[in-house]
Amino acid sequence: MTTPTLPPLREVIARYGLNASKALGQNFLFDGQLLGRIAAIPGDLHNAEVLEVGPGPGGLTRALLAAGAKVTAIERDRRCIPALAELGAQYPGMLHVIEGDALEVDAPSLFAGKPHIVSNLPYNVGTALLVGWLTAAEWAPWWQSLTLMFQKEVADRIVSDADDDAYGRLAVLAQWRSTARIAMPVHRSAFTPPPKVMSAVVHIVPTSAPEGVSVTVLERLTAAAFGQRRKMLRQSLKSVPGALAALEVVGIDPTRRAETVPIAAFVALAREVGRSKKPPSAPTE
Repeated sequence: MTTPTLPPLREVIARYGLNASKALGQNFLFDGQLLGRIAAIPGDLHNAEVLEVGPGPGGLTRALLAAGAKVTAIERDRRCIPALAELGAQYPGMLHVIEGDALEVDAPSLFAGKPHIVSNLPYNVGTALLVGWLTAAEWAPWWQSLTLMFQKEVADRIVSDADDDAYGRLAVLAQWRSTARIAMPVHRSAFTPPPKVMSAVVHIVPTSAPEGVSVTVLERLTAAAFGQRRKMLRQSLKSVPGALAALEVVGIDPTRRAETVPIAAFVALAREVGRSKKPPSAPTE
């Protein structure tokens, strides 16, 4: 399909009065080359299904459509819907726009296959959406990959390792059954209006999940451990039944603090806690 000639994004924004909303955490990107680089991070998107959350006036959407993707976009700001409809008319059958809150939309039901999720996420809901995508009980997940824009501080938390200043619960959830990397930094000056902080694009790809580990148990352990990160594990994990005994079984020093415990050790701890919670098997005759 021939790529259509589109009006400048600034012109579209002016025509529809789409000033970025601080309340909705909006910051718009205009640089077409930068947006094209972001759209290229997941790989070849020709005829691939893509979910975009918070497309705004459609800057990244343009790049995804130009890459040949079939885009489903969820947009909460109804001011942006006419501009997105105008864009969709230039790419017949390639853009499906849903007006709604991405935290409430049943996104998996929108796709026949497994989509890539590619988004310049609204800052005020980005982490909540990510945690939801990472904590599905069933694995492999309903998505193929995540290519997401975050504040640099949040991106560092996602990709960090034990003993890093940024290491915490988000790193464990993002890396215990996925790989996570910073794909590219994005300077604050690239946005309109410029945010006060730098940003980065994170790329996450699911891997096989360790056997015998419940994501619910792992979530509870990491929430307790990092919720009181200045305390030793023997104090912070008191609220999790079986956790203190499991520390001894898997060989984790209870005087350590959460930020010194690597992801593999949290996985081993969750496996042991989950095992201790299971009722004993019925005797066989």
